[in-house]
Amino acid sequence: MGVRGRKPKRSRKRWVIAIVASLVVLVVGGAGAIYLKLNANISTFDSAGLSKNRPKAAAADANGDTAVNVLLIGSDTRSGENGKLGGSASGPIGRSDTTILLHVYPDHKHAVGVSIPRDSLVDIPPCLLPNGTWSPDQPKAQFNSAFSMGNTAKGNPACTQNTVEKMSGMRIDHTMVIDFAGFAAMTSAVHGVDVCVPNNIYQGDMNPNLGYQGKVVLKKGMQNLSGQQALDYVRVRHGVGDNSDVGRMLRQQAFLSALISKVKGEGMNPTTLLPLADAATKSLTVDPGLGSATKLMSFGLTLKNIDLKNIQFITAPWKYDGPRIDLVHPDVDNLFAELKADRTLDGANASGKPTPKPKPTPTVDGTGIDVSVFNGTTTDGLAGKAADALTAKKFTVTSTATAKSQDHATTRIEYGSADATQAKTVSQLFPGSQLVPLDISGINVVVGQDFAKSATAAAPKPLPTTLTQQARSADEDACSKLSYG
Repeated sequence: MGVRGRKPKRSRKRWVIAIVASLVVLVVGGAGAIYLKLNANISTFDSAGLSKNRPKAAAADANGDTAVNVLLIGSDTRSGENGKLGGSASGPIGRSDTTILLHVYPDHKHAVGVSIPRDSLVDIPPCLLPNGTWSPDQPKAQFNSAFSMGNTAKGNPACTQNTVEKMSGMRIDHTMVIDFAGFAAMTSAVHGVDVCVPNNIYQGDMNPNLGYQGKVVLKKGMQNLSGQQALDYVRVRHGVGDNSDVGRMLRQQAFLSALISKVKGEGMNPTTLLPLADAATKSLTVDPGLGSATKLMSFGLTLKNIDLKNIQFITAPWKYDGPRIDLVHPDVDNLFAELKADRTLDGANASGKPTPKPKPTPTVDGTGIDVSVFNGTTTDGLAGKAADALTAKKFTVTSTATAKSQDHATTRIEYGSADATQAKTVSQLFPGSQLVPLDISGINVVVGQDFAKSATAAAPKPLPTTLTQQARSADEDACSKLSYG
C-alpha cells in the first residue's frame, strides 16, 4: 500500500458525518420512546435511480437470517444550515465526502465497515439524472463524483450505491446519507466524544490558505469534542501524519469507534438516545426500505448485541495514481470476496452456520504420468489452474494450451489405448469428468465449465497481514492508528 506525503490542492472540508449518524441510528433500535420524533424527521430518496442490473441479494438461512450491507454516505453541501458550519466551497451542490460500506454478518455478532477513499478511480455505471435521462458509463472516474451526478443539493445517493455495487459485487440493502449539520448536532447531543488528538492542531492546519500558523485550535492529547470542534477534528488533513485524505480516514474511524463506545456504554436508554436520534434523523436521508422509525428500529435491534471488539473498520486497499488513488487489485477484490462469503477479516466463519467440513482431497500419486492440459472454455487461466492441481499431485504437465473447441461443459480426460490405467488416475482429480479413449498417444485433460465453476467457488486467498493489521476495532486504544506517516 502506498504512503506518500502528497498534499492535493483542495480546501473542501470532509468528515465522517454519515458513518457516525447512521450507526448510531442503527444501534438505537428498541427505544420505543423515540418513535414519533424519528418518524417525523426521516427523509427518503427515490429508488428509481437504482441500477437495473444489480448483484443478487444474499440468501437467508433456515432462520431467515442473512447478511445486510449498508452504504453510509456523508454529504458536505452548504445547503441550508450546513452553510453556517462550512462545507464544500462549491456551494449547495451535494458532494459525498466520507463513504463506508458496512457489512453486518448473518450471525449478528460481527460487523465490518470498509472506508472507500473519495479520490479512488473507479468505474461509475449509468446513473439517473434529474431530467430523466441516464448518464453514460464513466470508466476511471473519481469515486465521489458519483454522488454529485445531476448537481443537486441533495446529491445522488442512488448513483453512489450503483457504483459501490459494481465495484464490490455486493448488493446494497440500505443506503443512508447525512450532512455535517446533523453531525454537529449529534456530537452535542451526547455531550461530546472523547478522542485522541495526535498533536497540536493550529488555525493554519484547518485553513492552509491562511498563510500562517495561528492559534492552537485543538490541543494534543485526549479531548472531549462536540459541535464545531468535533467537525474540526474529523475534517483536518494538514498538520497530521502524511497530510493525506486517506490518513484522515483513520481518524474518522477512530472518532466513530469512540462515539459507538460512548453510546453503548451509557446503557442504550431512551433518555440518552432521544436527543441523539432526534439530531441524527433531522439530517438523515435513507432509502425507502428504512423510511420509517419502525423500519429503522427493527433493523437496529438486530445489531444491539454486537460487542465493540467485533465492530471493525478498514480502508479499501489503495495506492497513489498521480494526484488520485487507485484501488489495489486483487487485494480489494479478495476483501469483498471475504465479506460476501461472510468471513471476518481474520478468516473466521460469521455466517451463523456451522463451518462446512472440507471435502477430502483424493489420495493420488501422479509420479511418472505425463499430461497435456487444454482450456475447453472461454474462462481465462483455467488451464494453468488445472496444471497447478496436477503438479501438486506430482503429475508432469508437458504443456498447456487453448482447446480447439471452447464450449466444453464437462472436463474430458482423453487417452490412448496404452494409457487407460493412468487416465483413470488423472480423472480422480476431476470429479465428474469423462474418460474418452482416442487414437492418440498420451493423456490430454480438456477442462470444461464444471472445472471453471469449482475453481471460481474456491475460497479466496487469506487477506494479507499488511491489510488486516490496519483494521481498527471499536474498542481499540484511542491513540492508535490515527494517521499514515
